Amino acid sequence: MDEHRLKLQKEVETQANNAYIELEKLAKRHAVQTEKEMKTALADEKKFQQQIVAQQKKELTTFLDNQKKQYKLCKEKIKEEMNEDHSTPKKEKQERLSKHKENMQHSQAEEEAHLLAQQRVFYERNCRAFKRKVMIKRHDVEQEQIREELNKKKTQKEMEHAMLIRHDESTQELEQRQLKTLQKLRMDLIRLQHQTELENQIEYNNRRERELHRKHVLELRQQPKNLKVLELQIKKQFQDTCKVQTKQYKALRHHQMEVTPKAEHKTVLKALKDEQTRKLAILAEQYEQSINEMMASQAIEEELGSLQKERTDRIKHLLDRQEREIDSFDMESMRQGFGNLGTLDFPKDDYR
Repeated sequence: MDEHRLKLQKEVETQANNAYIELEKLAKRHAVQTEKEMKTALADEKKFQQQIVAQQKKELTTFLDNQKKQYKLCKEKIKEEMNEDHSTPKKEKQERLSKHKENMQHSQAEEEAHLLAQQRVFYERNCRAFKRKVMIKRHDVEQEQIREELNKKKTQKEMEHAMLIRHDESTQELEQRQLKTLQKLRMDLIRLQHQTELENQIEYNNRRERELHRKHVLELRQQPKNLKVLELQIKKQFQDTCKVQTKQYKALRHHQMEVTPKAEHKTVLKALKDEQTRKLAILAEQYEQSINEMMASQAIEEELGSLQKERTDRIKHLLDRQEREIDSFDMESMRQGFGNLGTLDFPKDDYR
């Protein structure tokens, strides 16, 4: 799990570093693009201004040439008119000519000033309009750049989220595998423990059967005087069994109280008490039956039958206890959220 977490952390850091590098590259590319656009805009603006200036200079030259021609024509026309008028003195004619020239020059100067003013307004208006057009184009480029940057960040964030979701799923999968492996190991250990207990019990029963068989052969001749001893032995065995049952009941009750919700304690205690009472009643019945059978018959076959019953009862008691352990373990597993572990596909080891 530690290696898994380190691997995921390294992948997250690598993703973050790559995203940072990509954004840095994008910012540099945008800066280069912006600088290039600014240089191009300045060059275009200068060229546009030069075109207007050249056009206006040409218009002004044409205008001045026309004024000169018009001035020359008007001057000649006035001279002709004055030459035809012989009654006016020459000095007066000169004064009238000078005044007329002055009026024409003044009028032409006003027209030239008006043209220059119009050209200046045209120049400033068109230069301003060109600047606005350049600014709008720059705005479009900036909008495109910021959209590209935000889309890049969105894509990176979506990739990051997808990676984190994948990391979470892989971590949960690993945890589930580890929990299943641990649970399988526990089940295997319980099965092994039960198998070992059962084999030990069978071996003990076989050994006891052989010992009792030898003992019965020796006691065959003195069986009548041993009946009282056997009765005491059965009674002691019954008392010992009752003590074991009581001790097991207390241990089982303590365990059930730990794994059972407090609201269910009364129900569980009543069920356990009823079970304990039933088993003690069965033991008492078995004790009475053993005494009656011993007193009713002295054959070696009945003794072996009693031994076989003891063997069967002890094996049954062992299997019952093991079944309770399995049931208690499964209840605890379900309370912890593992579900029904008995359905897991583990190798079968049916020793019963």
